[in-house]
Amino acid sequence: MVRVPVSTPDGWTRESRIATAPPHTTTTTTNLNPSSTIMPITKSKPRPGSDNASSLSDLGARIIHYVQAGYPGLYLVSPEEQRVEAELKAVTEHLNAIMDKTDKTKYALCYWSVVDGLVNTETKQVINANDPLELLQAISEHKEKAVILLKDFHLFLQDPNPILVRKLKDVLLEAKTKQKTLIVVGCRLVLPPELEREITVVEFALPGKEALRGVLHGIMESAGIKGLAVEQQEKAVDAASGLTTIEAENAFALSFVQTRIIEPSVVAREKAQAVKKSGLLEIIETRESLDSIGGLDVMKDWLLKRRNAFTQRAVDYGLPPAKGLLIIGIAGTGKSLSAKVTAQVFGVPLLKLDAGRLYGGLVGQSEANLRSVIQTAEAIAPCCLWLDELEKGLAGSKSSGSTDGGTSARVLGSLLSWMSEKTAPVFVVATANDVSQLPPELLRAGRWDSMFFVDLPNVEERQAIWTIQIRKHGRNPADFDPVQLARASEGLTGSEIEAVFVESLYDAFDRDTQPTDLDIARALTDFVPLSKTMAKQINALRTWATGRARCATSPALSERRLRKFAA
Repeated sequence: MVRVPVSTPDGWTRESRIATAPPHTTTTTTNLNPSSTIMPITKSKPRPGSDNASSLSDLGARIIHYVQAGYPGLYLVSPEEQRVEAELKAVTEHLNAIMDKTDKTKYALCYWSVVDGLVNTETKQVINANDPLELLQAISEHKEKAVILLKDFHLFLQDPNPILVRKLKDVLLEAKTKQKTLIVVGCRLVLPPELEREITVVEFALPGKEALRGVLHGIMESAGIKGLAVEQQEKAVDAASGLTTIEAENAFALSFVQTRIIEPSVVAREKAQAVKKSGLLEIIETRESLDSIGGLDVMKDWLLKRRNAFTQRAVDYGLPPAKGLLIIGIAGTGKSLSAKVTAQVFGVPLLKLDAGRLYGGLVGQSEANLRSVIQTAEAIAPCCLWLDELEKGLAGSKSSGSTDGGTSARVLGSLLSWMSEKTAPVFVVATANDVSQLPPELLRAGRWDSMFFVDLPNVEERQAIWTIQIRKHGRNPADFDPVQLARASEGLTGSEIEAVFVESLYDAFDRDTQPTDLDIARALTDFVPLSKTMAKQINALRTWATGRARCATSPALSERRLRKFAA
């Protein structure tokens, strides 16, 4: 029994028929229903978000060039089979349209899956080749010029059979001379070393805003939504940036079901869930502003000067793309809070990457994870990419050759290369506690727009922090003396000041009273700050930062070195 697919999305709708055929034979189905064809001869209505098959994207043009140049094997890395199918349909149509009129042999568009076998989408022929070796034999015997899409074939390459690898290499060699191109589509890159030089890898980018507008318009048409303001539509499209067409379609549909309109906040919430599924990135929603930071006035001014860096006005002015910001300092001094505030100042989403999660146990998985992170960040752009505690993820790159086979060094090299060459408006904000663990190439001049060192807060900053923390926990700063508290808390970080105030809250709660300055003083008496337990490391960090990084805080007036003039 051979399952004969009748149609598939965008001309590839997956209904199926059952036909009886002997094994390893070619079957031609006679379809009595003209509306049920594998690939309609007349143009079907484009599926929303499918990048209209009658038009060619930049990627489609690249694939055409590869086919014309005789490339026998391509590997499209994408989780979106439907978009790939629509793209290849457009590619095949274009190839046949521009073909020399003296050449009457057209390119056939075929696809293979372990369920359906090898299907010619135009002649409706199905070759019962459900095994990958049978498939390769069928391709070898195929007489026509063809573009052949292989679905899920990468699963057979994870731990490949040597016979399969050998046969595939032979088929690729033969395909060069017979105008056949095999295209593997998979959600991740899986290539054994024996095939790395035989197959060309092509990144299939996530859908752009034009494709997402098509998805949105399709949902609006299906739901009967009319009169939705263009501004609201653009906000919904921006909220869906970074999703696949199917994810975007689901998010738009859910928004309509819940609110009876397309609500960008619902779409953004669904995107946050979708991005989080990979375990690599997380969209951080932050309500903090510059007022949430006590002190750090130099860094605040630096950020404010760049708050319009992602606008069209900055592009028209000729400003170079912003690279990123590295914040180095003592734990608990507000580095993570500053990273969150950076996205708020720029008015863009914040993506958080835990660098330690990049590394996987399989060969090539770490590099693939980084490519996935970059692709998602560039699709969501403009955005801020927050690399938290960078030293934990990249510390091993110094001895990578002897510890992990060079994986950490390759990941670092790929990250640095992308940071230097990226054109998408992705602003990288990295934080680090232990600068001695960072590789030197990450710290060289020009790698970042600026490097800031965050030291222990001075007395003015501590006063501001006490005021912020008292107000944050629902108390009135006027009921306390922040000036005296700032003097009594010398050597404490911002997070330690919060911890002290929380301790005083618990003490007061136990007595069923409200906290006072005296309660805070008691908590301070028993508290041992980081500046005492790690004094040596802090002094070493200060020494390193001198002359290498900008201080995030203006020096106190008494500490400034003023020019002296003769009387």
